Amino acid sequence: MKLAETVTFGGAGLDRAAHLRGDAAALTRMQARDDARVVLFWRGKPLVRGEGRDRLALLPCDHPVVASRDTGDRVLLGLAAREAPRFACDLSNWEPEDLDRNELGQYLDPSEQHHPDLPADHVFAELRRLMARLSPVDAELAATGKAILGWHHTHGFCARCGAPSDLSQAGWQTTCTRCGSHHFPRTDPVVIMLITHGNSVLMGRSPGWPEGMYSLLAGFVEPGETLEAAVRREVFEEAGVAVGAVRYLASQPWPFPSSLMIGCAGEALGRDLNIDPQEIEDARWIGRDDMMVAFAGDHPVLKPARRGAIAHFLLQNWLADRLD
Repeated sequence: MKLAETVTFGGAGLDRAAHLRGDAAALTRMQARDDARVVLFWRGKPLVRGEGRDRLALLPCDHPVVASRDTGDRVLLGLAAREAPRFACDLSNWEPEDLDRNELGQYLDPSEQHHPDLPADHVFAELRRLMARLSPVDAELAATGKAILGWHHTHGFCARCGAPSDLSQAGWQTTCTRCGSHHFPRTDPVVIMLITHGNSVLMGRSPGWPEGMYSLLAGFVEPGETLEAAVRREVFEEAGVAVGAVRYLASQPWPFPSSLMIGCAGEALGRDLNIDPQEIEDARWIGRDDMMVAFAGDHPVLKPARRGAIAHFLLQNWLADRLD
């Protein structure tokens, strides 16, 4: 698929500079540079700025909010244009005043949090809500930072012996304080399938999704399984549809919390549905004309996948006949 890497979070050529992660002297020099910047996160939300919430707020390393954190907690995201260093830092232990906990954790958290030591237009906002507004560079930085900091939150102890682990390699490794085992970030492979039969595409919805929202079927790849086999298994398990030929289309890092969405196209061998209610709430075949109406926002029932998600990207290119 020629347009594969134009998907949101598809990458902007960030130099991840992995060879510098273990170089303490180089990390110190980079943080002292005038063009070094830090992306702050609060409980998974990146700090953004502007009325449109369409830009990351990149703070200098000596900003009081950044300087209040231990320099060892900063994650090296990589080098941007002209080798400008970019770091991520977690501010999750800050407790905002008047925090509305009812909004946190919703499918699409609408709340924003403002730190009193930052400009008025700098707020922490849910990445899922604003991902399609960010530039490719900002999107890659935000996705990388959110995923790696999320890994820190869930992997503070050694998976081998259970002892606490310390961060190393600029945040890209943990080392057990007891047995010395090293652990590295994990990415979960997920297949997401554009399954077609004639001029229709198979769509489904999970319980708890916003009313009318449908997306492509998706599921985790199991150990010892090929992508093609995972596509066929997941579609049959969820919708009872047998799938023949399968081909790869595009991929998308999906930091909610740590997946790699692997977009595939599959040809259904029939249209009969047998939905597993433990897997999905509903599934249906949607014709191309109906999908075009849904994308225009005029369909009485169907709301397509959210902009920025690979499902939206694949469907948009299917409608435009640009999958090859």
